[in-house]
Amino acid sequence: MRNLMITMSMLSLIGLAGSVNVAIATELPSFSVENVSNGVYVHHGKHLDIDTGYQGDICNISFVVGSKGVAVIDTGGSLKVGNQLRDAIRKVTPLPVLYVINTHVHPDHIYGNAAFVADKPQFVGHDKLASSMHARHDQYERLNAKLLLDDAKGSAQITPTVIVKTSLELDLGDRKLVVTAHPVAHTNTDISVVDSKTNTLFTGDLLFIERTPVVEADVKGLIAELEKFKAFSYSQVVPGHGPTTKDGMTAFSNAQRYLSQLLADIRTNIKQNQGMEKAMDTAAATEKDKWLLFDVANRRNVNTIYPALEWE
Repeated sequence: MRNLMITMSMLSLIGLAGSVNVAIATELPSFSVENVSNGVYVHHGKHLDIDTGYQGDICNISFVVGSKGVAVIDTGGSLKVGNQLRDAIRKVTPLPVLYVINTHVHPDHIYGNAAFVADKPQFVGHDKLASSMHARHDQYERLNAKLLLDDAKGSAQITPTVIVKTSLELDLGDRKLVVTAHPVAHTNTDISVVDSKTNTLFTGDLLFIERTPVVEADVKGLIAELEKFKAFSYSQVVPGHGPTTKDGMTAFSNAQRYLSQLLADIRTNIKQNQGMEKAMDTAAATEKDKWLLFDVANRRNVNTIYPALEWE
């Protein structure tokens, strides 16, 4: 049962990345990065779901350039995507890649790590990331081989060399990145990153914009972490999926609204003993027109959340 739940949770993450804002872009063949702020670059993944052609490039992957070197924040779902990101970095700066940061364990965020091994960076992640990678290794490898075919070749899990238990600072020279480990929420391996120079927050999949939020671990924990973000004023926010925004407060509130409605509707369903299949069709129905890929993602969320809430 546990393996089944991991598989379903894994499938739930490989959905639609949000749309891309129009900005100054560095174009590569089928790959572009946007200079969203001083020294901050983002590649926005494509609008694809697992059932409609997952190709390893669906999440937001970023890099920050300091006077000493570069920090990469997530690397995509394959060696191919990681190499495209590395090529994009080299078009911007010759400075070394000092850090590769993974915001959580999901394969669309970590399998480009192998592209950066030759740079000998520090790989940074949550203190539970390595064990979670190991636990999911075989399932992720099979899924990648099935979905990515030849593009899966050469991809590999690269575990952290620097772990984050609470928070730490990474020095890029003229700017520092503050990396924070979060309690169980989207997953049990979530971290966020703040660039001190531009006050940019990188949330990983703690935040989705436009695309239906995904829950693997704890919906109540995810709502709580979004509330914590609202206590701060960020100049801009880069979500795990979706466009970069300067209105973080609205983005956090929108995600909370959906998740809170989903939680309330599933609780009502359980109380009335209507069954999980009914909840898949009705939970958070008022949110349907507000999110992309709602039907498929919402059903997956119910499948994940319902069994846990039955034991409240």
